[in-house]
Amino acid sequence: MSAVTVTIGAEHPALAGHFPGAPILPGVLLLDEMLRAVEQERASTGMLWRIGAAKFVKPVRPGETLTLEHEPLPNGSIAFRIASAGQAVAHGVLVPVIAPTESHDARGAAVRARPRASAAQWADAPERGSATLLRIMILLSLRLGRPVARRLLHLIAAYFFAFAPGARRSAREYLRRALGREPGALDRYRQVFAFASTILDRLYLMHERYGLFAISIEGEELMRATAARGSGAFLLGAHLGSFEIMGAVGRRQPGLRVVMAMYQRNASRVAAFFRAGNRVSAPEIIALGQLGAMLRIRDCLDAGKFVGMLADRTMADAPAQLVSFLGHAALFPSGPMRAAAALRRPVIFMTGLYRGGNHYHVVFRQIADFSRPDPAGREAAVRDAVARYVALLEAYCRSDPYNWFNFYDFWHGGDVGATASARGVIGSPP
Repeated sequence: MSAVTVTIGAEHPALAGHFPGAPILPGVLLLDEMLRAVEQERASTGMLWRIGAAKFVKPVRPGETLTLEHEPLPNGSIAFRIASAGQAVAHGVLVPVIAPTESHDARGAAVRARPRASAAQWADAPERGSATLLRIMILLSLRLGRPVARRLLHLIAAYFFAFAPGARRSAREYLRRALGREPGALDRYRQVFAFASTILDRLYLMHERYGLFAISIEGEELMRATAARGSGAFLLGAHLGSFEIMGAVGRRQPGLRVVMAMYQRNASRVAAFFRAGNRVSAPEIIALGQLGAMLRIRDCLDAGKFVGMLADRTMADAPAQLVSFLGHAALFPSGPMRAAAALRRPVIFMTGLYRGGNHYHVVFRQIADFSRPDPAGREAAVRDAVARYVALLEAYCRSDPYNWFNFYDFWHGGDVGATASARGVIGSPP
């Protein structure tokens, strides 16, 4: 957390005629000082900020010494607090102002980006299906077992394959890029069934029926060594395969304690039903977008826990980086990597790939270690780390193409040729 102190005297021009005889500092003046402090400290980034939310809790008189505190949040915003004599007088959140037509590629070069009004479509899309049928499916799956449930699953997958045209179009576009050819109906159905399989298996995993699955692990020694250091680390995943399979991995390695940081408003209704009942193992969750989220993340890391985040979907106007993904330009959030850099922690790529039947392959690969200062500076280190994350994501999309579960227009209709500026075309991440 960064902090500076300021004192605003009674001679400030903003106070002229303001509550004569009992002057009070205007709230807009406090916010202006907060914005000035943040932008001065982050001048090298070139980022501008605006007030996302603010609350005033105590009047401030001229001459009081104010402490302006701020810290980055995992989503790229900044939480701030203004205090006088140790007592809060205002607090809120600053959000970045991003130019709609320019971003940066993996090398830091400016590139033109299309407006990303559709970037939040994944968050706004309603879940399909009947709550009653979902409850019945859960009951049958737990009573009759996984083999019978998987037979029923074909009926459900076939229904969504036939009656979700928007998702079907997006899936075809993704598969065309991942497979390097025109996908057939069987390719598209395999992706839908893989998605349905991981959702069904989530039910059994949350009920701690780990013995149903055969799990292979790549990078287990990396996780053990990181856990042994006791300083925690970030685990960055994607909507690729299953995150819940991490629970089974954690059971094999008692020192692996994982906390999930996520936006709870986007939590699946399916997951909520799965957690119903006393037998369900509910993971520890940090709700992002709240003022204390960064402090909770830091506390979990200090306790030696791993903080898991999914880093493949952008949120509104939060900071993002334009990177070549499967040969086309796509926006990826930089907030999770910035949080890891601010807290000086290692970052490990994770994915739990579904490989048919009851087999999952879990992968851990180190992306960055922000505990070691980068000679090129923090911003360059963050850009490089995002590029490495995307490169790994691309590699596993090609090796296990049916595990991709972003059923929307991930590229927003853009490609490298359409988004490259005159200063250079986006290159493949290193």
